[in-house]
Amino acid sequence: MKKLFLTPALLALSLIASAQNKATINADEGKYVISKHIYGHFAEHLGRCIYDGFYVGENNAKIPNKNGVRLDVVAALKKMKIPNLRWPGGCFADTYHWKDGIGPKAKRPKIVNTWWGGVTEDNSFGTHDFLNMCELLGTEPYLAGNVGSGTVQELSDWVQYVNFEKDSPMSSLRQQNGRAQPWNVRYWGVANEAWGCGGNMKPDYYADVYRRYSTFMNTRVGNGRIFRIASGASDNDYNWTETLMKNIPANLMEGLAMHHYSVLSWGDGKKGSATEFTDQEYFKTMQQALLMDELIEKHSAIMDKYDPEKKIALIVDEWGGWYNVEPGTNPGFLYQQNTMRDAVLAGATLNIFHKHCERVRMANLAQAINVLQAVILTKGDKMLLTPTYHVLEMYNVHQDATMLPVSVKSDDFTLGSEKLPAVSVSASRDKAGKVHVSLVNIDPAKPQEISVDLKGLKASAITGRILTSANVHDHNTFENLNKVKPVAFNGAKVNGNTLTVSLPPVSVVVLEL
Repeated sequence: MKKLFLTPALLALSLIASAQNKATINADEGKYVISKHIYGHFAEHLGRCIYDGFYVGENNAKIPNKNGVRLDVVAALKKMKIPNLRWPGGCFADTYHWKDGIGPKAKRPKIVNTWWGGVTEDNSFGTHDFLNMCELLGTEPYLAGNVGSGTVQELSDWVQYVNFEKDSPMSSLRQQNGRAQPWNVRYWGVANEAWGCGGNMKPDYYADVYRRYSTFMNTRVGNGRIFRIASGASDNDYNWTETLMKNIPANLMEGLAMHHYSVLSWGDGKKGSATEFTDQEYFKTMQQALLMDELIEKHSAIMDKYDPEKKIALIVDEWGGWYNVEPGTNPGFLYQQNTMRDAVLAGATLNIFHKHCERVRMANLAQAINVLQAVILTKGDKMLLTPTYHVLEMYNVHQDATMLPVSVKSDDFTLGSEKLPAVSVSASRDKAGKVHVSLVNIDPAKPQEISVDLKGLKASAITGRILTSANVHDHNTFENLNKVKPVAFNGAKVNGNTLTVSLPPVSVVVLEL
């Protein structure tokens, strides 16, 4: 298996940094805000994400917790500034009946999680547990409703249960179960992947189903309105987006979802190793990650036909790298490691989301803990932060900042006759007036020097952090928690209106000007 090591020949070549990379930051043209919700996360009843991830049980005396929720996880996610959390799925959402997860835990019915590993789900982590955990995290909940095997009444009741403050059957039931005040949940998914595990529906049929469910959801929440998100397309299924935009009235839909994973192949065992990947597998993963730009552009163009004012948001509520599970683990648990490949994948994807922030106003990385491109891995009482975690923590300076338009001319990262842009750049200005620039070099062997023209901006000082490592396969383990971690970066300088940055191979940099 060929790996991407810096051989002497590659090292010699890498010393000749490119001078062709150029970018312009138009600091005087910022109009659109990068919604903090682009940095959302996803927690499904899948493998060890909820149980043994977020939740270790109220009676656990070994792992510090509050009401069963790990406190080390809470602290890490709060530092990362998690803005929203999607639950309970995923495919699990369309088999989940929320009333099974309320009331005394000893009386809650057990079900079989048919989608993920065939394990028994005891419903010990339910609506109260999740929404109280969101309050502990300081994050907004995003609830995915059951359309595939549920009913209109069931979803309508769930909205009333968590949001209605006055006297009603569902608010009375909530109070009986120990919660006086509503949680005021704003974000609601109306089915998940209706084209697949959510019911294998055709788009015309789902559009009608959505209209019916959405009609009976009480739109009032606190002093505002709920935000209803339709189950959107997979990858380049543009017909799905067209059909829903054409057939669902704008007053019934605030957001339309889209899912895209960076995956080599959907065949079992053909997704490649999370850590022992070849040059070709690395290149294809990056190719799939950068495809996000084209997908967003084309789905947005369709949405523009029916919604030129961009009132309906494009919600990329599942994205990330998907590989084979780690050897010896349950294939249905989707547990995978996380390397520098995932770090640059995350950075490049977030830069794409920033670019399209006028339409893309929420996204959810799959998933938060122990599943797919996780930001946290746990093992007993141990917890580690992945390279992906560090990228999202570094990038949180962009949350709710004004996007500054950037044009980039990048050198190529090549493999054989194929090529990709090696460098991506994004910039924003926060409410305090500070400008942040995020740069990614996906080339695993060559450093890249980039010259950035700062239009409408005079920088008096510059600081930064970098995430990189000697090898693209490097990752953190429970034996070496900090092999990959951010450090101070001194490879940037400003001369007048020109910013020059020297990016090592496979690196993510965030600068403050």
